[in-house]
Amino acid sequence: MDDISYTAQWTAAARALEGERADGLFRDDLARHLAEPRGFELLDRYRGAGVTDFIAVRTRYIDDALTGILGETDIRQVVLLANGMDARTHRLDWPDGATVYEVDHGALLAEKRARLAALAVGPRVRTVPVEADLAGDWLGLLKSAGFDPGRRTLWVAEGLLFFLTEEQVERLLDTVAGACPPDSRLVVDMTSATTLRHPMTQPFLRSLRDDGTPWQFGTDDPEGFLERCGWSVRDLKQPGEPGAGESRWPYAVAPRKARGVPRNWLISAVAAARG
Repeated sequence: MDDISYTAQWTAAARALEGERADGLFRDDLARHLAEPRGFELLDRYRGAGVTDFIAVRTRYIDDALTGILGETDIRQVVLLANGMDARTHRLDWPDGATVYEVDHGALLAEKRARLAALAVGPRVRTVPVEADLAGDWLGLLKSAGFDPGRRTLWVAEGLLFFLTEEQVERLLDTVAGACPPDSRLVVDMTSATTLRHPMTQPFLRSLRDDGTPWQFGTDDPEGFLERCGWSVRDLKQPGEPGAGESRWPYAVAPRKARGVPRNWLISAVAAARG
């Protein structure tokens, strides 16, 4: 599997460890199977960077945001962008009539399908795989798979934007905002620009570069950045704040006014009307 697939494996390894805790923030009985062959090895390599804690909090935040939006609205079209070895289609409860499009590299989608088939488990929601590279014409392929741009949509981009350039992130988010009606939703996570240059984070970032999966994008102004891309932030939290793992996050949460602090953002946003 390629480098980005290894990223998906160590993310699955982190979910497996969290799901196996007695006080875990969620349960994921499939994650350990999806983390092979190198997930736990890589997770151990990044030990000390807070990776496992962050993935646990992020997973629960996105789980809650996704189920909350589907429960509070009539949105039934969901697109998971580059969701790797995530198994939300198999472990969450979904409303009747929902369809989930999984957009990712063909090899990764095939590998995940094969592993889940070997476990004899199926999705709890109608799931449509879309084999596409987000750097190419993925939107055309998504539409060909049945996606309706006239329906309000919930987009989820988890653990993706870190690996893109700022230009690529802007293009992706702008494309997504333009591919659906106003009041569509986006659930996404980002890191801060400060994280990418802070001395404390350099050993972790250097390991990612050495492994061929460098982090390239971060912003210290997530609200402003998303607004420029056609999205209005409805909810923004840092790990450790209420509603974002406050009972489990082991680090102090710095107030927003404090400068020069590495941060991660957990965000729910709504598509703005386009003039």
